[in-house]
Amino acid sequence: MNRILITGGGGFIGSHAAAYFASEGNKVIVFDNLSRWQFLKSNERRKEIALYNWNYLKKFDNVRFIKGDIRKKQEIEKAAEKVNAIIHTAAQAAVTYSFEDRRADFEINALGTLNVLEAARKSKEKPAVIYCSTNKVYGENVNKIGVEEKNGRYVFPTKYSRGIPEDFPIDGCGHTPYGCSKLAGDLYVQDYGKRGEVNSAIFRMGCIYGTRQFGSEDQGWVAHFVISAIKEKPITIYGDGKQVRDVLYVTDLINLFKKFLDRREEYFGEVFNVGGGPDNTLSLLELLRMLEEKIGKKPTVNYSDWRPSDQKVYVSNISKVNRKLGWKPKVGVEEGVDNLISFFKENKDILEKI
Repeated sequence: MNRILITGGGGFIGSHAAAYFASEGNKVIVFDNLSRWQFLKSNERRKEIALYNWNYLKKFDNVRFIKGDIRKKQEIEKAAEKVNAIIHTAAQAAVTYSFEDRRADFEINALGTLNVLEAARKSKEKPAVIYCSTNKVYGENVNKIGVEEKNGRYVFPTKYSRGIPEDFPIDGCGHTPYGCSKLAGDLYVQDYGKRGEVNSAIFRMGCIYGTRQFGSEDQGWVAHFVISAIKEKPITIYGDGKQVRDVLYVTDLINLFKKFLDRREEYFGEVFNVGGGPDNTLSLLELLRMLEEKIGKKPTVNYSDWRPSDQKVYVSNISKVNRKLGWKPKVGVEEGVDNLISFFKENKDILEKI
């Protein structure tokens, strides 16, 4: 049995990790400052949605809740004293917000990650650390590859047909403040690992989606499209809609967390690109067509200018994580989108408050 601390445990990925590991009989500490409501600038009606996953976890007797902030090192160090694993999902995750408040973005993503690492280093239990990084660390270098248009979607040239590898350049390009702060955390986790101070893995993630995700234009685009289509709300496409992402269903990501923790002693600051890979890709237009078929309504779409530093194509090369941890996605795009549609149709009371 493990004792697992999950930062950002009240969020989408964190709550799925907490639910899984608690259901497996582990003792889980959910650590969250519950700031999601304020960051989303939500009204009182949406506050219930922002706290939904936090409240969802209260059904588990072996989950302990701490309202704490990773920016306050004493709080995270105390929470980490007696755990043997830390899954660090806490983050400021919206690119658009990172332009609005760069200091908050930096303090949460960079300073907060440093505090988590120091907590792990100081703990007598020497907990392993999983860092949820992002494909945004590669910044605009991804767009320098150049893309081709085929069948109404953009695709990488043959050299990158399997996706972006871990040794792809991160320097000499724009990143957005969000990309910079997440990259700083990414590098710190690598450094602590390479020094042998913390068993750790960096998962540079693409688009993660699944149930209990309340997506918006800023984050969680698959869920945002599903919610908008069901509610018959207009969807804004920034660009032409042919941009492509690989998408990964959340339960597959949690399965990867388990695989790493089972072999934590082998890895110190290892970097893995993680996503649906080339077999699980979607363009924005393809998802719209899929939703029209599945829901029976054609979504209303508006178009606007491309957003700064948006990648026309991002696909994760997942061959390294497959080779080293024996992991690959199991949930295909059709099944994953069906699950998301079913969740919202079965929880209309939640849908009405979004």
